[in-house]
Amino acid sequence: MPNHFTRQKPEITAEQREELQRWLRRPKTSQALAFRARIVLASEGGANDMAVAAQLGTTRETVGKWRRRFLRRGCDGLLDEPRPGAPRQIRDEDVERVLTMTLESIPEDATHWSSRSMARACGLNQSAVSRIWRAFALQPHRTETFKLSTDPLFIEKVRDIVGLYMNPPERAVVLCVDEKSQIQALDRTQPLLPLRPGQAERRTHDYERHGTTSLFAALNTATGKVLGKCFSRHRSIEFKKFLVEIDRAVPADINVHLVLDNYGTHKTALIHNWLVKRPRFQLHFTPTSASWLNLVERWFGLITQKQIRRGTFRSTRELEETIRRYLDTHNQDPKPFVWTKTADQILESVKRYCECINDSVH
Repeated sequence: MPNHFTRQKPEITAEQREELQRWLRRPKTSQALAFRARIVLASEGGANDMAVAAQLGTTRETVGKWRRRFLRRGCDGLLDEPRPGAPRQIRDEDVERVLTMTLESIPEDATHWSSRSMARACGLNQSAVSRIWRAFALQPHRTETFKLSTDPLFIEKVRDIVGLYMNPPERAVVLCVDEKSQIQALDRTQPLLPLRPGQAERRTHDYERHGTTSLFAALNTATGKVLGKCFSRHRSIEFKKFLVEIDRAVPADINVHLVLDNYGTHKTALIHNWLVKRPRFQLHFTPTSASWLNLVERWFGLITQKQIRRGTFRSTRELEETIRRYLDTHNQDPKPFVWTKTADQILESVKRYCECINDSVH
């Protein structure tokens, strides 16, 4: 015999209707809860289970289940019931003690806590410590590096360069320029052992040097294409030759905005005199110790990861040929790096770093 609740029309109060509609509007409401709210609202007009099921693309049994739950307990009946399981064994005091020790102390015999040393110190087991750390996104074994710029014009330079990235000028090209100097042509002293099932690629720890080369690169921020050229040295003479390459590559009626770091070869009299004769070139220098503002550094990271770090080269010529092949392959299907943070967001992040450092000192 069908349950009489499935035939009963749900009586939805104004408060319940508002709560159900709020569940539908909230972006973080689970899909399951939103679907149950739709079932109840669709049943309000007196439609039977079959009609509601056809309308929402579900089964009659599902509609009947959630309609009955709503009739018995209102909106609370649509929530998931507590799942069975053992009660939590770790007390709030234990969690607080682990967090306090992790953030405010170090062990006597190490620079940071491990899950085992923390377990011994606080009287919990290692699994409990690991769960607490995961819950609060703590990873004491990891460390990262940073350096704050002390450039007196840091704020002005950040706003200038970020403005170029997010709102580039019309009839102009923005190029991020830098050199990756002293790239070593390294060859291992013995042949590599190739990758095999269950075994990583192996190589000797020592190597033979076969000279160095320097890669000058200009990244087009709009297209992602890279103009690159290798030189045996990286003086202002080579930098001027690379500027000539850029001048030839960019149409004469287009202004050129160059994002550069503060390396000495970028500011010599030779470069200054060359730029004076070409007023379409405008230079934008990154703050000192802030190379992360130059997007070409991200591209240098890619070529290092994909070609240079694990490559073997018997000569600088072989190294330069590899770099040129990578440039050609990259430019066949370039992808621009999209800058997302505004200057205000960057400066606010730097402010938080400074406050954190100041608190740690005191």
